[in-house]
Amino acid sequence: MTIIAFVRHGVTDWNAERRIQGIIDVPLNNQGRAQAQALASRFEKEHWDLLFTSQLTRARETGSIIGQALGIPVHTDKRIREVNFGRLEGTNEQDRIKRWGTDWSKLEHGKEKIEQVLKRGNEFLEDLVEQHQGRKIIVVSHGTFIRAMLKGLLASDEYDGSLVNTSVSMLHHKEQKWACSLFNCDAHLKQSSH
Repeated sequence: MTIIAFVRHGVTDWNAERRIQGIIDVPLNNQGRAQAQALASRFEKEHWDLLFTSQLTRARETGSIIGQALGIPVHTDKRIREVNFGRLEGTNEQDRIKRWGTDWSKLEHGKEKIEQVLKRGNEFLEDLVEQHQGRKIIVVSHGTFIRAMLKGLLASDEYDGSLVNTSVSMLHHKEQKWACSLFNCDAHLKQSSH
């Protein structure tokens, strides 16, 4: 059985401002680094073989904090980067209403199609399962990407909804099937705030 822990990166200033980041390269803020540290402490109690992150700074930074704590190298892969949101990137809800009106979400903004997202994500996971069968792998990626992958792999709407920064969603691959044993878990954040 191959185990994959999907991790959403730590928080950024743009997350706090509710701006769409997409493929714009925004670094973690101090809170995001503290979240990654709290998650690293959680992962230290377990054994992990490999660590992959998207090439965007917020995911790489989260991954390198975890990798340092676990003493494992960080590999980047552009196939697990965030969805490209086209001209919506850098905007918040107010900006979008001002520019395109209240029906802005019905317009075409050049956003990457879900089929393209699933294609690159599935290719990445197929490579992982083929090359690292039976290993435990941490994959640090992005909210919209992880949500799309979970819905696609598990064919269920129960994995919809917003993912918490540095939350963990655990997938198991066995006999060509995917199962989810943990979804959007942020217990490490609650422990670190005491």
